[in-house]
Amino acid sequence: MIEAERLSKFYGIFAATRDVSFKVFKGEVVAFLGPNGAGKSTTMKMLTGYISPSEGRAKIAGYDMAKDRMRGARKLGYLPEKGPLYFDMTPYSLLDFVAEARGMKKSQKQDRIQYAVEICSLGSVIHKPIAKLSKGYKQRVGMAQSLIHEPEVLILDEPTSGLDPNQIQGVRETMRRLGQEKTILLSTHILQEVQAMADRVILINEGRKVYDGPLDKIDPKNKGLDAVFGELTGYGREEEPV
Repeated sequence: MIEAERLSKFYGIFAATRDVSFKVFKGEVVAFLGPNGAGKSTTMKMLTGYISPSEGRAKIAGYDMAKDRMRGARKLGYLPEKGPLYFDMTPYSLLDFVAEARGMKKSQKQDRIQYAVEICSLGSVIHKPIAKLSKGYKQRVGMAQSLIHEPEVLILDEPTSGLDPNQIQGVRETMRRLGQEKTILLSTHILQEVQAMADRVILINEGRKVYDGPLDKIDPKNKGLDAVFGELTGYGREEEPV
């Protein structure tokens, strides 16, 4: 459902990512890990067709996002790290607007809005201005708009960033419900999120993939996920003298 084929993105001589390849299959919830600046968001933007790769190919549900982006976008729900929201709208008016923009019929639109509101637990704030909502509810509104068109694939970039523990728990519960019926690629640098929501890990560091496998195989010596993450990303490694 999600396929990265040797994705590379260059900005001049700087390589944001280099030769990143992986596949996410139907029904999987995969955590996309890496330290800040590792290339996670760049990779996700290439997968969604938001930016074009310098080299390689990105596919969503079999569609090449460089050549057939519109068809791929119909299968995809995307929540950027800082998802765009219209603060003068309410959650309901925003979802209605997004459904209209996606060309939904009136008979279909209300059912889809109701579904997104229920699965993201927005009923208590559905008619409040988005500007007045907590950050946790704003994240849920962003997630709801990514679900409105019933996508098969979700790509979520740091969905719990900056949230308090109660807000994080709410997003986790939403993710668990979604994971029962969607294919999800979840970007995060919070290791507790991996253990709570994913069963497979892809780890990227300095623009390159350094691990891809089941969560229960990443730490065979029981060192702890923090320690393994540090080893794979070079944290604490002494730099060679110049």
